[in-house]
Amino acid sequence: MRVLEQIAQSPFPLIPLSQNPNFNSTSILKGGSFFGSGLYKWLVECHGFLHNVVLIVSSLCFVLYLSFQAKKSFSKLSNGRSHIMIAYYGCLWLVSLLNLAWCCLQMIRGCLMRLPVAWECTPGKEVAWNILSLFTKSGMLFLEVSLLAFLFQGNYASGPEALARTFGISGLVVGLDIILKAVYLFGFGIPLFIDSNGQSRHVKWGLWVVHRLVLTAVYGIILFMYHSKWRERLPARPAFYKYISIMFILNALALFACVLNGASFGYWLYGVTNVCYHAFYLPLIYVTFLADFFQEEDLRLENVYYSEMKDAGFFDADWE
Repeated sequence: MRVLEQIAQSPFPLIPLSQNPNFNSTSILKGGSFFGSGLYKWLVECHGFLHNVVLIVSSLCFVLYLSFQAKKSFSKLSNGRSHIMIAYYGCLWLVSLLNLAWCCLQMIRGCLMRLPVAWECTPGKEVAWNILSLFTKSGMLFLEVSLLAFLFQGNYASGPEALARTFGISGLVVGLDIILKAVYLFGFGIPLFIDSNGQSRHVKWGLWVVHRLVLTAVYGIILFMYHSKWRERLPARPAFYKYISIMFILNALALFACVLNGASFGYWLYGVTNVCYHAFYLPLIYVTFLADFFQEEDLRLENVYYSEMKDAGFFDADWE
C-alpha cells in the first residue's frame, strides 16, 4: 500500500491533489512569482501536467481525424442512406466537440490571463464547470445507450422507425440521468464534478457508486449472455464483444475506485478511469461502430461497380 500511496501522491496526479483530503499543499514549494504560482497550479495542484496533456492531445487528435475523414464519411453516409448512421455520426461530432471543449477549458481561462489555471480549480467557475461537465458526460452516455439499443435491434436496422426507437430509448435514459444530476447540482448544491472535502462529498460518491454499479451490471449481463444460450440474440460481431469487455472492465475499475473514495489509491484510480474515458471512449466507439459501417459500405460499392462493369461486358474477354 505504501507504493500505491506514493503513486497517488506523485508530481503528476490525475485528480486535483489540492482537493484530496490526504494531500498537504504546504509540503510542496509553490514558487514566489505571480506567473510561477499559476504555472505551479496547472502543473501540480489541479490535476497535473500529464492529466492535461493526455486529455487535450487525445481529444484534439480525434477531432482532427474526424475532420480529415469528413468528406469521405459524408459521401459514404449519403450513399448508404442509413438514418441511424447519419444521426449517430452527427451526435458523435457534437459530443466530440463538447469533449474537446471540456478538456481545453480546464486551462483556457488561465491561458487568456497568461496563467494556466484550470476552470475546475478556479473560484467562481464552479457552476459553469458543473454545467459543461453535465452536458459532456450526458452526451457520452447518450452514445453508450444508443449503441447498445441499436445493436440489440440487429445489424440491419436503418429505417426511421429504428431511429425513433433507438434515440427514444437513449433520450429517456439520459433525460432521467440529467434530471437526477441536476437535482443534486442545483437542488442540493452538491458539486458532482468538482472534488471537495465537505459533508456533501459522501453523498456525491454515493451517487457515483450507484451510477457505476448500474453500468457495470448492464455490461456484465451482456457478457454473461455471450456465454449462455441467449448468445444468438446478440449481434455476431467480434468488435461488439471486445467493446463490451472493455467497457465492463473500465466501469468495474471505476466502481472499485468509487468504493475506495476515502483512500489515496481510490482517488488515483478514479482519475485514471476518468482520463481513459474522456480520452479514448469516442475513438473506441468510432472503431467499433462507424468504422465497420464505412468498411462495409466500401465493399458494397465495390460490388455495385463490379456488377455494373460486368453488365456492360468489360469481363467478357476473360471467358473466351
